[in-house]
Amino acid sequence: MSSRRSRTTGLRAIGAGLAALGLLASGCGGGDGGADGKVTIRYSWWGAQDRADLINRTVDLFEKENPGIEVKTDFQEYGDFWTKFNTQAAGGNPPDVFQNSYAFLRKYGQKNLLLDLDAQVKAGNLNLDDFRQGLGRAGEVDGKLLGVPVGANTFTLVYDVKAFEEAGVTPEPGWTWKEFDAAVEKISGSGKDFWGASNNGGVMYLYDLYLRQQGKAFFTEDGLGFTEADLKKWWGDYREKLDDGLLVPAKQAEQVKPKSEVSAGLSAAEFTWDNFLVRYVSETDRELALAPIPTMDGERTGQYLSSLMLSASARTKHPEEVAKFIDFMVNDPEVGKIMGYNRGVLPTNAQFDAYKPEGPDAKIAEYEKSVTDYLEPITPHPAGTDTVEAAFLSIYGSVAQGSVSVDDAVSQFFDEAKTALGS
Repeated sequence: MSSRRSRTTGLRAIGAGLAALGLLASGCGGGDGGADGKVTIRYSWWGAQDRADLINRTVDLFEKENPGIEVKTDFQEYGDFWTKFNTQAAGGNPPDVFQNSYAFLRKYGQKNLLLDLDAQVKAGNLNLDDFRQGLGRAGEVDGKLLGVPVGANTFTLVYDVKAFEEAGVTPEPGWTWKEFDAAVEKISGSGKDFWGASNNGGVMYLYDLYLRQQGKAFFTEDGLGFTEADLKKWWGDYREKLDDGLLVPAKQAEQVKPKSEVSAGLSAAEFTWDNFLVRYVSETDRELALAPIPTMDGERTGQYLSSLMLSASARTKHPEEVAKFIDFMVNDPEVGKIMGYNRGVLPTNAQFDAYKPEGPDAKIAEYEKSVTDYLEPITPHPAGTDTVEAAFLSIYGSVAQGSVSVDDAVSQFFDEAKTALGS
């Protein structure tokens, strides 16, 4: 964890400690006014130090242009962020504004933890008119605007260009899972301690795309959109590929964390969000590129645009200032130049036009442009999505390690998912 100002570190630590002990009054949410007459708001996000460095520069810019508002910043890695956020929320002291994602909007919206920003849009404090590809209302759930996108991304295959060239396979629109599997098999047989692909069998979003290609989906309005037989085939196929030496073994994958298996030189391909390319490229000298998701029929990938968002606490004492802060972060061209595609392709035309992508960012922009014509609407995410996603990853991890059978793992997942979804 890091902060933008050392003088605020102690205050944040005390606040977090009080929240953990449940000593913060349930009615005291958000920032407050300072002795100098400034309004103080708290802003939290998850990510690594490189993201924090960029965001802190944008906060400095906001404060310079809005001298009456002070922003206290705080960040953690993904898991630690949500642990702290939940503790703060339970204590009635969540941050005024924080990074969020589509998967959490309904969960926290139903708990009345998120501010409906529509009132601020109507008041003119938050402008949604300049968003690309209809992203402005992407954070609308059950008629409430609970989040505003700060970046857009979609799923992709990050792959080692040289390895695929040597395998004689060119990933391109319309390629199939059979072609992908053939490439993985060729590459896995080419050298010791280098595998054709990372083991992504526990990635919920990848399985969702695979299901969407078959006219199904991970989630429906009634709960899970697939059967135990469906999941047994998915996890069974991945377990078989592991046994055949085609995927990075669990032990080796664990040893290179927090690097990905691709950037660590263990794997030639990995399914992930396209904006992760920036991080992967920074971790390796190998040439990496992006490819669309393989298909069942040569046409449908099931891909959609998702996004990181900014949400506001329903307890904030300063909804107007928070709205102005969000507006600045998504519309100001200089913010776009600073952030680049760290959180995905920039969401508004003003920021998108102001930033001239180079290196991996240029590849991301080109990739998203190439898949625009076949993007589909996002699958609705119910409350409990985060718990289901964690269970999907963790339980499959046991399959990958060989400590539980596929059949037992599937049964365990369905039990836990039904509990999490209240079905």
